Order: sequence, then structure tokens, then C-alpha cells
Amino acid sequence: MKLVPLISSGTAGPLGVLHLPRLWLKASLEARGALAEGYPGCGQGYDQMVIDALGLDRDAFLAFIGAERPTYPQLEAWVKAQPGVKLDAESIAALNAAITGYIHADATRQAILAADGLPDSADAAKDAIHLNNLDDWHGFHAALLK
Repeated sequence: MKLVPLISSGTAGPLGVLHLPRLWLKASLEARGALAEGYPGCGQGYDQMVIDALGLDRDAFLAFIGAERPTYPQLEAWVKAQPGVKLDAESIAALNAAITGYIHADATRQAILAADGLPDSADAAKDAIHLNNLDDWHGFHAALLK
């Protein structure tokens, strides 16, 4: 079974890093061949933002997840143990601000809203976190609940 990752990019674990729990889930699902079509296990958007901002080695991150199948707390312990990792309050706050402040392109927003029958009005969600949540929920519904 292929699964839509339902952990929001707006979710943080104990380290306080937004999107890291979602990245863990997506990479874990992909490593096991269980990630829904259309979702990268570790893409170039939020995923790469987190890896870069924390100073992690992308290949080592993915290799750890693939080989060890860590729980989320085990992943955070691995992150903390990486040389040069940036987990100070200022680095985490800057990353979290970049994640919460990211706005999708108009075409992406319009497509996500249209898929759910929502108007692209002045009060419609503009930020990527909320739009991605809508997109995930739509995909989950289509795959498993419809």
C-alpha cells in the first residue's frame, strides 16, 4: 500500500524544527516503497531547506533512514550527533520562519484549491503549509476514503 504523508510541514518534534517529522516520514516511506505517487521522499523544497539549514549531509541522512528504520526520536538523536549540525535557537527560528513564510506560486495555489472545490478568494490560504495540508488530505481521501 502506498501512503500519503499526513504529518504537516507545520509540525515540529522535540527539537523544535518544523517539517523534520514530515521529512522523516516521507523518507522512511520511500525507503520501504510505500510513499504515494507524486511525493518525493526527499525533494528540493522544504526537505532540502531543512537539510541545508541544519547542516546535514543529504546522502548520510537518507542512508541512515534506509538502513536503520529509526523512530522519530531516534532520528532526532542522530541529527543531534552529526558534526557541525546547527540546532541553536537562532538557526531553528530562521528555518521555521522560512518554512512558515513560504508562499506557493499562484498556479500551484489555484490548482490545490480547485481540486477541493475551494474558491481562490482573498481569504483563501496562501501559505504552502496550509495548501500542502489541503493537497495531502485530498490525496488521502482519493486514495483511501472515496
